[in-house]
Amino acid sequence: MAKSKTVYRCTECGAEYSKWQGRCETCGEWNSLVEEVAAPKVAAKGAGSARRMGGSASLGEGGSVAVAPRLRDVSGSERERWTTGLDEFDFVLGGGIVPGSMVLVGGEPGIGKSTLLLQIAARLQQTGRNTLYVSGEESPLQVKLRADRLDEPAGDVALLSETLLETMIATGTASAPDLMIVDSIQTVFTQDLEGAPGNVGQVRECAARLMRFAKETGTATFVVGHVTKGGGIAGPKTLEHIVDTVLYFEGESTLDHRVLRATKNRFGSVDEIGVFRMTQGGLLAVENPSELFMGDRHDAASGSAVTALLEGTRPVLVEIQALAAKAGYGTPQRVATGYDGRRLALLLAVLDKRAGLNFSQLDVFLNVVGGMRLQEPAGDLAVAAALASSLYDRALPREAVFLGEVGLGGEIRPVSQTERRLAEAAKMGMTVAYVAERGVPKRPPAGIRAVGVRTVRDLFERVFS
Repeated sequence: MAKSKTVYRCTECGAEYSKWQGRCETCGEWNSLVEEVAAPKVAAKGAGSARRMGGSASLGEGGSVAVAPRLRDVSGSERERWTTGLDEFDFVLGGGIVPGSMVLVGGEPGIGKSTLLLQIAARLQQTGRNTLYVSGEESPLQVKLRADRLDEPAGDVALLSETLLETMIATGTASAPDLMIVDSIQTVFTQDLEGAPGNVGQVRECAARLMRFAKETGTATFVVGHVTKGGGIAGPKTLEHIVDTVLYFEGESTLDHRVLRATKNRFGSVDEIGVFRMTQGGLLAVENPSELFMGDRHDAASGSAVTALLEGTRPVLVEIQALAAKAGYGTPQRVATGYDGRRLALLLAVLDKRAGLNFSQLDVFLNVVGGMRLQEPAGDLAVAAALASSLYDRALPREAVFLGEVGLGGEIRPVSQTERRLAEAAKMGMTVAYVAERGVPKRPPAGIRAVGVRTVRDLFERVFS
């Protein structure tokens, strides 16, 4: 079988070359040429007559006229989703697995990606859906040993240990599974490219063909992707643009819970999270994430404040811990876990200038409990309250939640969807909420009292007076 012709294309400007070279002559970038399969060029009808007449080829030459219907004439309905029984997983996907979709699951090694997908395959197999698990990293015995540890019986799941893309697609076409799992895309290669598995050209070409296979056959395809040191999925960035959904599996190896986050979803909302607990028998869905992140809170310790994050459409209560201690070296430390270090420096400057709290001779440590990441500005007020609590060494009220963005002038700005956040706080037993004065809801949820504050100085006078 003759191999397809290959070309080398620049990932920066798209320039094409017949052989590899270190530097792109068009844009000047180094090491930006990757190997790709060159599509065969078919001579268009009428090209000879166009040249005989001395005219140039037309813009549409080589193609055929397609019918473009009006949107109102397009018929059909949305296909029914497949539910897996893992409520958190179905919630992140937007209600379940969409037939014919392609999902990319990324995460650090050992976080539980293979375990989660094997559980999904086992659950769908029990409901009568045929599943095919393709393992390119582990032997069949290794996959079986993992399956034997799961609570779900996975004995009926079809297993293929293969790394050649053509064999995967041929097997999938012949067996026609409802779900195919490829673990992982970095081990898959195609014979049409000479590069080693895992390089940019192989990953992009294999992902594109798997996507075409999913759309043409209606097979839902899940692909596992490794992550780099920076936390992004390894391979070209176009890999995330090819697929329909991108899921990141996050969590600390020392903790028993994991967070599944959707960063792209063509069939649902993004930034949704699902929380799981890692057990010996597999991953279990956590129905109330707020209770998980708030369960071990100590009411007598200073430097602890609670805020309500909005992860997609779900409000989650998290604890912010701050510690201000005498600096042991000439330059004080600023250490933040789960929080932007530059944002922490900004808040420390605001507290110094607007509230008279001096941290210049103190080491400051900030931690978002449970491995969560505090990205939205709604948690600024909780961070400021925790820092002041540690500096004064006075505990904040246990039943208080803090919501608000802190401006450079020390003012407290309102945040979005305050009512939903307060409803989650009330459900977790909170009785008072400190929010921006302009953001006090007219009808707060039952069981919680909303207190409006204008500046951080006003907040500290109310709390520590």
